[in-house]
Amino acid sequence: MKGAWVYIMTNRPNGTLYTGLTSNLSRQVWEHRESLTAGFTKQYGLKRLVYTERHPDIQSAIQRERNMKHWPRTWKVRLILTANPNWEDLYDQLM
Repeated sequence: MKGAWVYIMTNRPNGTLYTGLTSNLSRQVWEHRESLTAGFTKQYGLKRLVYTERHPDIQSAIQRERNMKHWPRTWKVRLILTANPNWEDLYDQLM
């Protein structure tokens, strides 16, 4: 399956946010949840997937992630609230 995903992880509703990019969303989120790689998500305990966006190709996903990383926090929160108003963990829906 070609394409890529832009996603947002958090530790709790309205908590710390991390915006990421991957071609294998379920594997990537599983790795975050299991704290398999050192970095921002492990340091802050970001295990809740609250937003996903599918892109047809890696280039469009890279551009979108770059743009989102420069957004003010309020824009990201608004995006999450529109798609996932209860900040539910979307990981189980990937399976």
